[in-house]
Amino acid sequence: MKEYGLIVIGSGAGMNVVSSALARSMKAAVVEEGPLGGTCLNRGCIPSKVLMHAADAIREAGAASESGVELSLAKVDFPRLKKRMWDIVLDGRHEMESGVKGTKGLDLYKTIGSFVSDHTLRVGKDEITAPRIVIASGARAQTPRIPGLDDVDYHTYRTIFDVEEQPESIAILGGGYIGCEFTHFFSAIGSKVVLIGRNPLLLPREEPETSALVKKRLSGHAEVYTGTDVLRVERGSNGIKLLISDAKSKEERAVETRLLLVATGVRPNSDLLKPENTGVKTDGKGWILTNQFLETSKPGIFALGDALGRNMFRHTANYQAGIVEHNLWEKDKRSMDLHAVPHAVFTYPQVGQVGMTEEEAKSQTKVLVGIAKYMDTAMGYAYGDPDAFVKVVVEHPTRRILGATVVGPQAATLVQQMVNMMSSGDQTYYPLAHAQIIHPTLTEALASAIGRLRPANFEPEHKHVHSAR
Repeated sequence: MKEYGLIVIGSGAGMNVVSSALARSMKAAVVEEGPLGGTCLNRGCIPSKVLMHAADAIREAGAASESGVELSLAKVDFPRLKKRMWDIVLDGRHEMESGVKGTKGLDLYKTIGSFVSDHTLRVGKDEITAPRIVIASGARAQTPRIPGLDDVDYHTYRTIFDVEEQPESIAILGGGYIGCEFTHFFSAIGSKVVLIGRNPLLLPREEPETSALVKKRLSGHAEVYTGTDVLRVERGSNGIKLLISDAKSKEERAVETRLLLVATGVRPNSDLLKPENTGVKTDGKGWILTNQFLETSKPGIFALGDALGRNMFRHTANYQAGIVEHNLWEKDKRSMDLHAVPHAVFTYPQVGQVGMTEEEAKSQTKVLVGIAKYMDTAMGYAYGDPDAFVKVVVEHPTRRILGATVVGPQAATLVQQMVNMMSSGDQTYYPLAHAQIIHPTLTEALASAIGRLRPANFEPEHKHVHSAR
């Protein structure tokens, strides 16, 4: 059995903590079955955003007519688009591989690791042990139990990037982040897309205004079915045939498609990892349980990232890796602060969100809510998007920002300003309210939403118009 000072399971955000052991002259091991870099680099955020940027460019060209400019799409060079995507993925992967190979005291085990006893993992034919272990094992695609699904060739988020030719048509199961993003991409480049979601809402965890607008926009370029069940999947005359049914009316219809992408969520890897063999507890679904310090139920073993089953974003995993890196070695423990976890959905239109939704906030405290349209500002008018909006949720009477949503061009960049205010000082909107905002910019839409804050679940003390300042 080989002994280490630290073992890290997973080469995504988990790699961030490896150097802390090496800096202390300890030997470290990384256990990773797949390519280095984790989901984000290889099958997630980075390659998908290269594709989404191309889709954004196409949609922006289509919207240019609102400004008096008529543009048309000459062609989509799918092989070139894919090459550009793989260039950044492979460069990042090779850089990591070279770094690992050239690092003294660091061993890489390219296999699935599973716990066999106390602080001990089996990796292939070997066993390794360490007093400190970090579980950053991620998650994998969850496929629903649909009759006939296993009898056809379908893609998940792990394989969709391997498609070599632009599909004539594609059906996408799942109305979450992945489903909405790939509906945007494939519909923009000219493929016929059918999006099928069981939930009555697209992006059901977002604000209802967000879900409604995304469905409206995507429906202009794809067939979108929500509240719909897939009854059966089978081979069709031209690819794959799906029988779907409206959950309310029970009306059935057939959908034929060349490709099928199943984007119905993810499942934990604990069935492979077997954390119970070392005393690490999981919840009923198999996600790793931790305390606020990211310690598991087994002393010396920490967990972070998608393995926890919540806030499954790479930036959150990176933040958690910083917490774990400190708590691995220091006595003064640092706890997580997750009140301002942001995310973005790079669909059409783009979505940026942080913190609580209006309903979540109203269930906990008195709140003020402000909504503004991009079109209320000069730059928003220039963009010509009549539906794009900003929504801000604020606590009363402290004026702390509890949550914010931006839906429209540059949404992810705009919402980051709210994230920064929620993560500094007294967490109020005052820095933006008191600042000089460059005119004209879309940031003025944020200020406009703040200026329109009104009580959402309580009666104001005075009848005169409420002031945001």
